[in-house]
Amino acid sequence: MAKKFYIGDLHLGHTNMSLKRGFSSNEDMFEYLKENWNQKVKKQDIVYLLGDITMEKRRELHLLDQLNGRKVAILGNHDRPQDTKILLNHCIKVAGMVKYKDIFFTHCPIHPMELDYRVKYNVHAHTHEKSVKKKIFGLPIVKDNRYICVSCEQVDYTPMSLEELGIKI
Repeated sequence: MAKKFYIGDLHLGHTNMSLKRGFSSNEDMFEYLKENWNQKVKKQDIVYLLGDITMEKRRELHLLDQLNGRKVAILGNHDRPQDTKILLNHCIKVAGMVKYKDIFFTHCPIHPMELDYRVKYNVHAHTHEKSVKKKIFGLPIVKDNRYICVSCEQVDYTPMSLEELGIKI
């Protein structure tokens, strides 16, 4: 049976992001990602890519073929609409947002009101090493546990299942 996994902010081919993340090169970052990914994800599994697959480039999209599983791309702010046709050569679907049961899967975190009325969780990327926080009147600012970030930095460059993210459906 196919499993589902989630990860975002791959930024394939983005030199500055590779260096910021502590890698010596794009190639080193991709090799680390590929090793973690392919140890976990099987050919029949589905992996949701929550945006920023590259950094507004299409030449690195072919690298997705080296990663196990069937991919669903949810576009991020650095994924260009004009590259969608090429992206579909490497993914089974491209979307702007996906809703499944009580979860919105997006690139950017959604407005808190959506979580109050429509869903319980927002699995997203975009914030990299940061978390979405909330302020409760008179109390310190704390992490908002309704937002679950799967940016590469937060999941050790490894696609994660809902169970691993602490979501029970």
